[in-house]
Amino acid sequence: MTITGTSQRPLPDPEPHWPALAAALAVGGLNYVLPEALTVGPGWLLLCLVGLLMSAGIAARRARSARWNDRFAYANLAVITLAEISSLALLIIRLPQHRDPPVELLKAASALWVSNVLVFASWYWRLDGGGPNERDKRGVHTDGAFLFPQMSMDPSLKHQTGEECWSPGFIDYLFLAFNTSTAFSPTDVPVLSRWAKAMMIVQSLISLATVALLAARAVNIL
Repeated sequence: MTITGTSQRPLPDPEPHWPALAAALAVGGLNYVLPEALTVGPGWLLLCLVGLLMSAGIAARRARSARWNDRFAYANLAVITLAEISSLALLIIRLPQHRDPPVELLKAASALWVSNVLVFASWYWRLDGGGPNERDKRGVHTDGAFLFPQMSMDPSLKHQTGEECWSPGFIDYLFLAFNTSTAFSPTDVPVLSRWAKAMMIVQSLISLATVALLAARAVNIL
């Protein structure tokens, strides 16, 4: 039966999780191609841990257990973050010793820079506004650690542009993380939360250290 004279806003589709899963697998793959001297344990270990935790998180999501899905996701992010920081520390330690070929060091630093972008994009996506599961419940994103341009749009303009149910996706956080690692600033997305500011400081420091290693090695090669 159709009720006239009333309008109901349609609920948006649940936010897809596959981009974040692909990012975690990419980090595991980048760690796998690093020299053994720059990884803690064998190169395949991180990729296996990522696969196991990811499978558990997918199973929890299919079972409609948002709590366990979040827990497995946090564990996964903690593992890949520790792996990235450990590899960067080993790279910095080995650089003055001149044990590794310059080309190998350049490849390792490049892989760590890309991993840094993917890892922090995943953290922002998982933490902002309570995470994707909480954002799905609200249907529209109006409050969080980052002020996206869509959040400050006039309601009438949102309606005209079809953005009244807008909520950030992984690509929005990937764009934010990429800008932080390249421009060392959030560009068009102001940062509101203290935890987000602290994480962006850490991300910028890792990116700066990696870029400095790339530049230093490039100068030595030339």
